[in-house]
Amino acid sequence: MNKKILMLVCLVVIISSHVFAQSPAKKKERKGEFYFSWGYNKEWYTQSDLHVNQGLGNDYVLKAVKASDKPGWDQDLFGKALSIPQYNYRIGYIFNKKKGLGFEINFDHTKYVVYDQMVHMIGTYNGQAVNTNKVFMRTTVDSTNSYYFLNNGANFLLFNIVKRSNLYEKKDHKIKVDFLGKAGIGPVIPHVEDCFWGESNNAHFQVGGWNIGVEGCIRATFFNTIYLEYSNKLDYARYSGLQIYNGTAHQAFGTYEMILNLGYTFPMGKREN
Repeated sequence: MNKKILMLVCLVVIISSHVFAQSPAKKKERKGEFYFSWGYNKEWYTQSDLHVNQGLGNDYVLKAVKASDKPGWDQDLFGKALSIPQYNYRIGYIFNKKKGLGFEINFDHTKYVVYDQMVHMIGTYNGQAVNTNKVFMRTTVDSTNSYYFLNNGANFLLFNIVKRSNLYEKKDHKIKVDFLGKAGIGPVIPHVEDCFWGESNNAHFQVGGWNIGVEGCIRATFFNTIYLEYSNKLDYARYSGLQIYNGTAHQAFGTYEMILNLGYTFPMGKREN
């Protein structure tokens, strides 16, 4: 009996010593990382030639048209619904964390407003050749309205490739700062609302061309989950077949954006060996 107890004690000691001699197994990290964010933006646009083609004897170009954005919170901060100001969202997946490679769906709800100005018109208007300056204004002296809004969105949608590089990380990993470079291409989905010399369209959304963009971001991540991201972006968009009264319009312009996003990130995918 004593021998059996002694053998049992020895067996327990051997197993215990073997278990405790081993260092705790480190949990394998997942290969990928999913993230999404919401934020707001401010834009500046290049001048643009706006080409109008209507079945009214009109085929002309408004040269070097000036436009501005419409932030939405510049006069009434937080006094409007979250989806009314110029917002943006990002949904992305880093599929290789070691190399910092990923892809992203990148959407900017940007507003493009052609404000009151003197424009230079070249082409055919009312069946007559024109090369003159003309007042483009919401309400003129003769009550002939003229306006051109992509005010419910010039709406840039991009499918981006992403490269992330670490700039700084605390030893306890609670604060991390990264740089993200992004580049992509995709459609534009404008909301077209316009009136050319008294003839207005039915305001509508449509797929109306394409855009390409590049973006550079500084992202600060806290506790490996919440992050704040500041971005600068350049975009070039070509709009075509925009439906106006009895015709179409097309144009192209460049955009410079500043963007601030709040996001959430978490690991996904298979665990690495």
